[in-house]
Amino acid sequence: MAPRNTAAKAKSTSEPERLSDASEREPSTTITKRKRSSTINATPQRDAKRSRAPKNLKEETDDDEERKSKKQDDGDEEEDIELDEGQEVVGKVVKAPTTGLVPPGQISRNTLNFLNKLKDPECNDRQWFKLHEPVYRVAEKEWKDFIEAFTDVLIEVDPEIPPLPPKDVIHRIYRDMRFSNDKTPYKKGLSASFSRSGRKGIFAHLKPGNESIIAAGSWCPGRNELATIRANIQHNPRRLRDIISSPDFERYFGKAEVHPKGERQNIFGAEDELKTAPKGVAKDHEDIDLLKCRSFAVVHRFTDSEVLDPDFKNKIGMVAQVMQPFVHCLNDMMTVTADEDDTHDSNSGVEGDAAGDDDEEQGEENPREAEEAEDDDDDA
Repeated sequence: MAPRNTAAKAKSTSEPERLSDASEREPSTTITKRKRSSTINATPQRDAKRSRAPKNLKEETDDDEERKSKKQDDGDEEEDIELDEGQEVVGKVVKAPTTGLVPPGQISRNTLNFLNKLKDPECNDRQWFKLHEPVYRVAEKEWKDFIEAFTDVLIEVDPEIPPLPPKDVIHRIYRDMRFSNDKTPYKKGLSASFSRSGRKGIFAHLKPGNESIIAAGSWCPGRNELATIRANIQHNPRRLRDIISSPDFERYFGKAEVHPKGERQNIFGAEDELKTAPKGVAKDHEDIDLLKCRSFAVVHRFTDSEVLDPDFKNKIGMVAQVMQPFVHCLNDMMTVTADEDDTHDSNSGVEGDAAGDDDEEQGEENPREAEEAEDDDDDA
């Protein structure tokens, strides 16, 4: 009879301690609703000897420590997900993918699939993103590795591009919603910008649905910059025209002429050009097509199959090589002011000082929304 009393005493002392420990370990912020596991039966058999009771207690202690360690590990995983004070996320954390991975410098289908889900308003949500953060971290690491590899290619194309680390050129995926009616918290793509400090450069944007792009130039520059560009066009448009009408440039960006249906083509686009001549410029000016532009930017799109190609970084590098003369020309036109006297002498169609006048439609809002990945930057 003595062994049973000892075992009963052991049960009465060990189980309350275990319940107390469990209550102390229960986190205030839960990620997953878990069912409590059944209590380990520490009661020995009726005919067990007294000497076996300590052994059973030791086994129970080991099991309890193992459960405590396992729950602590679960808690460590939960701590990786940051929540606001008092916020509770109920759901299952999605683990990072273990299949479909690619070597550094390539883009995987996993990354495109994750970005594609962000197009769904139900997924472009903080709670959903928290539960899928392990998946995002893999996609983010993949994008950083790709940008690092692409930077090496880009520097060979344009030595003026500084060899910056990925963290200095990659844009955040979090949107700035302070001045936007669109309150979705995350962009639907990954992006990066490459340029010399304070100058125009190249912009890369990864977005599923055949919407990945590489772009270069300036989208809707400020009044002074735009006036300087137009003054230089009036002074000497030949350099810019030769670049945008070259066979390689037209192969990637389209004919150097206004599209008949108003679609964006080359540097021209009906959505960001004046309906008439800028103030002070004759409507029949020989370079009126260039002078009506309010943006000087080009865009080349890639299909998803091209993005997934192991050689994608070199293909995008080929486009960047064609962009390079355009970028350098635009930087020169934005920083060097044309001689006003030469401007008037060489362009009989100019009426007054175009570099200092406002556009007739200066107050109009550009109807085209910038790419989502350009929330932090006005320039392509």
